[in-house]
Amino acid sequence: METRIAQIGIIVESPESVEKMNQILHQYGEYIVGRMGIPYKKRGVSVISIIIDAPSDVISALSGKLGMIEHIKSKTLYANI
Repeated sequence: METRIAQIGIIVESPESVEKMNQILHQYGEYIVGRMGIPYKKRGVSVISIIIDAPSDVISALSGKLGMIEHIKSKTLYANI
């Protein structure tokens, strides 16, 4: 099956949402190439970048599940390769 590379940008607005987010990311661990998180203490948020190489439907499912978590905002950017 053909895969795509995408970057999912996540902003975590409340620490209480982190456990649910990590559970979902763990489910998709086989597709995740890398993850970088930066706590922005001045604003009380964390900014996370996920790089994923997966079929489009898997990327969409992950992004959708993340978007349904309260206090989490996410957007997906697809590469043209």
